[in-house]
Parts: sequence; structure tokens; C-alpha cells
Amino acid sequence: MHRVVVLALDGVYPFELGTPQRVFGSLDDRYEVLTCSADGLPVRTCADFRITVEHGPELLATADTVVVPACDISESVTGLGEVTGDALARIRPGTRIVSICTGAFVLAAAGLLDGRPATTHWRLAESFRLHFPQVRLDPDVLFVDDGDVLTSAGAASGVDLCLHIVRADHGSAVANHVARRCVVPPWREGGQAQYIDQPVPDPAVASTAATRHWALEHLELPLTMAELAAHARMSQRTFARRFVDEVGMSPGRWLTQQRVARARHLLEASDLSVEQIASRVGFATGTSLRQHFQVAVGVAPLAYRRTFRVADGERATA
Repeated sequence: MHRVVVLALDGVYPFELGTPQRVFGSLDDRYEVLTCSADGLPVRTCADFRITVEHGPELLATADTVVVPACDISESVTGLGEVTGDALARIRPGTRIVSICTGAFVLAAAGLLDGRPATTHWRLAESFRLHFPQVRLDPDVLFVDDGDVLTSAGAASGVDLCLHIVRADHGSAVANHVARRCVVPPWREGGQAQYIDQPVPDPAVASTAATRHWALEHLELPLTMAELAAHARMSQRTFARRFVDEVGMSPGRWLTQQRVARARHLLEASDLSVEQIASRVGFATGTSLRQHFQVAVGVAPLAYRRTFRVADGERATA
């Protein structure tokens, strides 16, 4: 059982505080989710109520993963208070540490992000850079996975990061199951833009949603820009612009993302070779799949398969 400890700090945001329990708690046979405060006392939230938790900071020493949700950052930008600093000092070396939104300020103030890539809410990027220039901030992405330290942007991106962790721990089938239970999209790439100028198009304006759905059903095809635009009954220029407005990335990048996601599922759930999977998800060759997979996931396809599949006496072949 993997223990996830959520540290509720003063001024915590209730939505983000509940996110780890909602995601990891959906798999109570794999994760144990517990909440603590820095001093064991009730915690003020950013809303009109306080919360009482069952555990004090000693719980942090037992965690496999620690999550710091969004909270009031007034203390963190001037340095950690003694109580919070002492609580974080209880975390064992090697523990996975996660922040949601302004929780990144807490990790940065504790020195846990020094020299590392990280993100936080885009509206607070200027303040973050001012106070923590030693952190390699990327304010344009949903989340950053830097191995044992992971950071996410605001609100819903915390759900994306928690699902990403479930996927990394147990594979895409389990993560998709959790996403269905939470009624959220199963996969939003960490590099997707935080801020989209027109995330909800005017009802009177044609949307690319139907074409995205059609593309997902035909990933094995080359799917050129001309074909996508024709399906949407738009010019290529209009389609490309509207696609970015709605999704936050280009059609080409989105297609690659979806193909890699489909390849991950097939690597976990089938015995197909890399070349067969490449054909099924729309990459021209196995080499192309390997290249895109390595960039997106950080490991080769067969190494990924070995991580999530146990087949006695069976050897994966390229």
C-alpha cells in the first residue's frame, strides 16, 4: 500500500486539498491517503470555514508521496515559518513530493526546487520568479514531472498531475478507470498550455470538437491538415487557428500526443510488436514511434512495456 500524505497548510484551498483523495482514493486497494497539518491543529482555509485533520506533522515521516496543495502564499514568499519548515524537514529522503498550484511556493521556499524545472499558476509566475530565481520556472505548462519532485499549475491541473502519477505507477488502463470515476478527461499532456485565450468558443462559431472525435477514431490514418480541415468544413488556416483556440496546441502536436497515448495503452494491454503498434496508431514506422515515445514518455517503448507488464517466460521483441 502506497501512502500519500497531504499537508494542509494555513489558507489551504479546499478544492486542491480534496484532489489527492478524489484521485488516489479511487484506488483504495493501491493508495492510502491521509491528511495532516503542520502542527496537528485545525487549519484555516481560503473559504469561510476551518478544517480539523486527524494527524500532525509526524505523519510526513511515513509518507511515500507528500502532496502540498494550493494555499495562501504570503508566508512562503518571505521564507517558511518555523512550524512549516519543521514539518517539511520530517519528510524522508527519496519521498516523492508533489505540489498543486501555489504549493510550489512552499516547496521553493524550502529549497526543494532549487535548480529544478517547475511550474505554478500562470498568474503568479512573475511573483514566483522574483522570489525564487534559482528555480527553472515554466509557467506555460499544466505540470512538470522532474522525477521525485512534481509540480502543477492551478486547480484542475492538480487532477491532471495526480492522474499522471497513477499512470506512471500503474499504467494507463488504471488511470483511465480513475478518470472515468472522476468524470474528467483521462489524459492531458503536462506540456499543454495553461492559458487558452478562447477555451469555450461562441456557440454560433463552428467548433473542432467533432473533428477531434473523428480523428481519434481514425488515428491509424495519416490525417493531414487538409483532411482535418475538410472534415470540419473550414479552410486550413481557420481550422488551425480555431483548433489552437480550443485545445491550446496545434493539430499536429495534438495528434502526436493522442498517438503516443494510444501506443502506451497497446504496449500495456497487448502483445503487438512496436512496428504493429506504430501502424495502428498512425506512425509511419516503428522508428518514428520510438522517437516520439522517447520524447513524450522519457523511455523506449519496450522499456515502458517491461515496466507495466509481467509475462512469465515471454520476451518482448522489437
